[in-house]
Order: sequence, then structure tokens, then C-alpha cells
Amino acid sequence: MRARGMTYDTGFVVHGQTSRERLDPAVVRRELAIIRDDLHCNAVQIIGGDPDRLALAAGAAAALGLEVWFSPYPLELDPERILALFRDCAERAERLRRQGATVVFVAGVELSVMSRGFLPGGTPEERVERLMAGRPEQRAAAMRDLGTRINGFLRDAVTTVRERFLGPVTYASIQFEQVDWTPFDIVTYELIRSAEVADRFRDAVRTLAQDPKPLAVTGFGTATYRGAGDRGGRVLEVVEYDPETRLPVRLNDVYERDEAGQAAYLSELLEIFETEGVDSAFVFLFALPGFPYRPDGDPRDDLDRASMGIVRILEEGRGRTYPDLEWEPKAAFAAVARRYRR
Repeated sequence: MRARGMTYDTGFVVHGQTSRERLDPAVVRRELAIIRDDLHCNAVQIIGGDPDRLALAAGAAAALGLEVWFSPYPLELDPERILALFRDCAERAERLRRQGATVVFVAGVELSVMSRGFLPGGTPEERVERLMAGRPEQRAAAMRDLGTRINGFLRDAVTTVRERFLGPVTYASIQFEQVDWTPFDIVTYELIRSAEVADRFRDAVRTLAQDPKPLAVTGFGTATYRGAGDRGGRVLEVVEYDPETRLPVRLNDVYERDEAGQAAYLSELLEIFETEGVDSAFVFLFALPGFPYRPDGDPRDDLDRASMGIVRILEEGRGRTYPDLEWEPKAAFAAVARRYRR
């Protein structure tokens, strides 16, 4: 692969609340240096909902010589507010590009599910459930209608971004959105292997890579409990959330910790991407704030088991591998490093 990438979270913003409480510039620089030097990445996807934070992390990544995928996450925003976010971020990404950085602008991620105005429902789960409801012919018609709405919005989004940003533009899509890739420079899919598609996953990647435009894969990863890889995109269904704040509280049952399973899953997918023609891949993700490692006590309180992060976040103290940081690498960290070092 040309771009061996990692996804770096600056904080998801939902209804004004940010998932990452603190963003220390020194810690950001240190973690991105580890991503470059110890994980052997040459690219990083900077995600989040705060343009200031995105610009801070993107600038730090560029200073380290990493290719930057500038990726605002418009969670629960309507189309008008999404375009406002893109305008702001495109200007920031262009300033970084003019300074000599290699920058790709990602004009949204799974907008039909993660944002308002494309599908009925108040949450991502409700939107997917309603889309998949009914008879097969009804679902097919609903997906065609969705594709029309999404592509209409994406044409406006690309125009908005290109008025301000002169580098490559892409969109991180779900396949059922049926995106028209004509206005984009890179074809990007969120590809998550589940047990239902495991037998044809490699062939599907090979088919997607036959497009004349470069193929990027984002959003792929799994959690740290046994069987998580089989669940695919449903991996977080084991988490109970506070009904008001939507912050994770605990797991809904006891799930066996399985760091080896997470590591094997990522290694297997990266091997497929490397050998089947993928241009760029971004592991999801480096760390997931709000899902701390709690090895003692009730295993349902160990939220890290449901985290797709390749490091486990410590509630107290600092790690052994990196004594200046508040996390410790999981087995998946070493697996990604071995794969990318090749």
C-alpha cells in the first residue's frame, strides 16, 4: 500500500459535548511521533468535530512528515451545518497544504447514518433499523432514494470544499449509500469485516480496487472482547450508555477479554488490503477516550474490552512502555507495527 495509516481521534462532538475531554498539544505531538516511528505509519487520518483541534493535530502530523487526511466528523448535524463545518475545515486544510504538507480532505464519514436529514430516526441505530426494515424490494427502493439524497448533498459539499481547498478530496462512505465517485479524487469505503461477509470479503476488496481511481479503506477495526470481529459494525452494541449524556457506562454482560483476537483481525485485514490493490488504509483507531481499562472488579466495568483502540487508556498512573503517557499498547499495537514495518 502507498499510505499505511492510523486514525487519530481529537474528540467526537455530539450536541455540544466532546468525547475527548483534554487535548494537550504536547501529548498530541508525542502520540503522532509514536504513530510514525513505532507503528511505521506514513499517513494519519485526523478525525473529530472541533476545527481548532483538527487543525492542531493536523499541523503536528504534517510537521512530522506524515500525510494528513483532514477528516471532520459531522455527528448529528443537518446538511446546512455540515457545509458550514466543511467550509471552516477546508480553509484550514488549504493553509496546511500551502505550507508544504500532503493533505487529503475527507468530506464527511457515513453521513446517511451519522448525521441528520438523510434518513429518518433520531440516532444512528434507528436510522439503520428503519432503512433495513420491510421487504427486500422496499429496502432496495429506500436505498435508491438514499443514494439520490446523498449524492445531491455530496455534489454541493465537493463544490464547497474545492472553492477553498486545492488538494485531493474524498468521502468515507458506506456501500449502501451508492456514492457517485465522479467528483472525487479517491474512492473511500468504511469496510468492516463481519462473520456474515468473511468468506467473500477478499473478493469484494479486489473488485473495489479495480476502479481507476485509488481505493482507500477507513473505519476498519474491532474491539478487544472474544467474538468482536464477527460482529463487524455492531461491535459497540455490548455497551450501555447514559440515556441523557450518551456517555458509555458499562458493558451489558460479561465478555472475555481477547487482545489476541483484535490483533489477528487487524493483521488479517491489512494483509488483504496490501495484496488486493488498496492504495491507502487507516486502522480505526489509535485510542478511544471514554473507554478506560479496568482490569480489577466487575468485568462489565472494563469498558476497554469494547474499545477499538489499539492502546488501552489507564484511569490512574502512566504506562510502562511509554512512562510519559497515560496508556499502554495492546497486542494489536504490535500486530499493526509488524504489518506496516514490512
